[in-house]
Amino acid sequence: MRAGLQKTRRALNTDIRDLFKSEGRLVDDDFLGELFARLIRTDMGTGPAEKIRDDAAKRLRGRVVQLEEVLETITAQTQSMLEQEFAEIQIAEHAPTVILVVGVNGSGKTTSIGKLANHLSKAGHKVVLGAGDTFRAAAVEQLTVWAGRIGCDIVTGKPEADPASVAYQTVEKAIETGADIAIIDTAGRLQTQSNLMQQLDKIRRVIGKKVDDAPHEVLLVLDATAGQNAISQARGFSEAAGCTGIVLAKLDGSAKGGVILPIREQFELPVKFVGLGEGIDDIATFDAASFAKALFAE
Repeated sequence: MRAGLQKTRRALNTDIRDLFKSEGRLVDDDFLGELFARLIRTDMGTGPAEKIRDDAAKRLRGRVVQLEEVLETITAQTQSMLEQEFAEIQIAEHAPTVILVVGVNGSGKTTSIGKLANHLSKAGHKVVLGAGDTFRAAAVEQLTVWAGRIGCDIVTGKPEADPASVAYQTVEKAIETGADIAIIDTAGRLQTQSNLMQQLDKIRRVIGKKVDDAPHEVLLVLDATAGQNAISQARGFSEAAGCTGIVLAKLDGSAKGGVILPIREQFELPVKFVGLGEGIDDIATFDAASFAKALFAE
């Protein structure tokens, strides 16, 4: 987590350190205004930045403080804002657990599926992948490579085949092979939200015929490097797909790791995983305390 947030932490610590002199700094309106401006640069948005600034004002106003004390205060407030219920994958009572993964093209969706499949395989689960983004040949090829590296089965369809058909075959394969988990990729972009909803509704219907209550999870992949744009891009997906959790990808490539705060605030969805690099093992279950410390701690 710490390595993944290195760019954001460096930018933040440099910005915040610049507020201080060797003898410390008086926490007054000027200081609080400058702190707010620097927090905004991480793309956390005005709402979360205001909460952190106001908490610092409540605790520290009128005192001369050192950098370490300010970092400790804003780390604690950030952790408080990110706290959520335990957010691992919800495993179905009867296998297979079916996971749909959605997100815009370029968000890191297919890579995140590979990492998630590897994470679950290492935890002892038998996984089947479904290459449901049939309109993008590169996605199918990439997922096939991931499946080979992990050693799990994959179901693919012909180019531009019906994604619902691939989803159905994936669940069927999971049942036939006694797999614990089926992870199904979906189209990254359709022309309109109504098309998206129709396709996802169809996928839900066909897999629901094979497995009760499926899909059990719908994970929305967001690109941390997109900052605030990730929020606007994802809003339609979130509403159309009935998402149950978020995977924040490419966190290591961004100095805008603060975007996780408005994501939690606006989507009211648990962040289940964060992508911390390009390697197959570079994914971690989200933990508020670890994230907050990695974001601010020197």
